[in-house]
Amino acid sequence: MKRFSVRLILGLTLLVLVTASALFAPWIAPYSPIQTTTSVLAVPSAEHILGTDQLGRDVFSRIIWGTRVSLQVGVAAAVVAVLLGAPIGLAAGFFRGRIDFFLVQVIDIFIALPALVLALIITAMLGPSVTNLSVTLGVVTAPTVARLIRGQVFVVRETLYVEAARATGASSSWIIRKHIMPNTMRVVWAQFAINVSLAIFTSASLSFLGLGVPPPAPDWGGMVRDGSMFLPIRPAISLAPGVAVALTVLTFYLIGSSMNEDD
Repeated sequence: MKRFSVRLILGLTLLVLVTASALFAPWIAPYSPIQTTTSVLAVPSAEHILGTDQLGRDVFSRIIWGTRVSLQVGVAAAVVAVLLGAPIGLAAGFFRGRIDFFLVQVIDIFIALPALVLALIITAMLGPSVTNLSVTLGVVTAPTVARLIRGQVFVVRETLYVEAARATGASSSWIIRKHIMPNTMRVVWAQFAINVSLAIFTSASLSFLGLGVPPPAPDWGGMVRDGSMFLPIRPAISLAPGVAVALTVLTFYLIGSSMNEDD
């Protein structure tokens, strides 16, 4: 079995588990993610699998419910990135000339800026919320999508069947719909999956800094931050959501990278 096939199978297997956790959170999680108890900083037990945090909330339940929050932000951000980046990449790669030159300059300016720093600035201006975070992460990753699609369009644009379509008098819009877009979808889907992983990781980083999903929502980055002060005595409070972030990021990275592999 090829290496990319192993990656894809592993990624899809993890995706099923992650998606199931998000969809069936009310039945998997034994407690509400915001329910507090008198058992503050409880050790892992049969009643609380991963113990409780400083407010007496069940850590395992918050991780399960946090899957929904992370997927919502990650997928929404990836959708925004594709909706913004794909048209720009198509226009730059297909029409070239001054249009390409101008769009490439804009793309390069945004790519030159560190994504996390740019996200910090925008989030600080808009305020922390799931919607603002999703839009922000989509905007800062859209230039990467645009550049990748532009490169793919360059390749497809020079193929014989596109040249033949031009020779028969086909319009640019027809060529884009019938030839360019179908042959760039693999790149789009691969980058979509990778962007989900990047958005989830960046979202967790922003939440760790206090600019992500506002409490009391069960956000993994916020859980890592809140539990870090109790790391010596209750490591599960901080480490467990950290593992959840890593596994979810790995899930979408495996899927995206496998789609980028040559057959």
